[in-house]
Amino acid sequence: MRTATDSPKNIHQGRNVKRFREMLGLKQEALALALALGDDWSQKRVSLLEGKELIEEDILAQVAAILKVPVEAIKNFDEEKAVNIISNTFNDTSMLNAVNYNPTFNPIDKLIEVYEENKKLYEQLLASEREKVEILKGKANS
Repeated sequence: MRTATDSPKNIHQGRNVKRFREMLGLKQEALALALALGDDWSQKRVSLLEGKELIEEDILAQVAAILKVPVEAIKNFDEEKAVNIISNTFNDTSMLNAVNYNPTFNPIDKLIEVYEENKKLYEQLLASEREKVEILKGKANS
């Protein structure tokens, strides 16, 4: 009887191809066209490929090249291990320095500061325009 920790044979290569394809936003049809292994490659054939636990080395190499990932990434990616790593490090206190959970400013205060600065600039512009009008009135009267 095989357990989840016996060997990397539990890794489903087809499912990993699907995960990488979806992460890149490719549809099965697009992958089929990109494979260019012949006219018999279609969306349905890519779907069947993604259902295989083990994929032939030559096809796996071409798929990896199209997806721009190493062949080893497809062969060795284990979602369960990745989830464990993420869940173990997400709540880790050493990560607190990497992410600022408590911003030191209030966004509304910043918005009000920008508004006040904008208001001052408009007042300066208005004063400048009034000076120009007074100068032009003085020249028109003389």
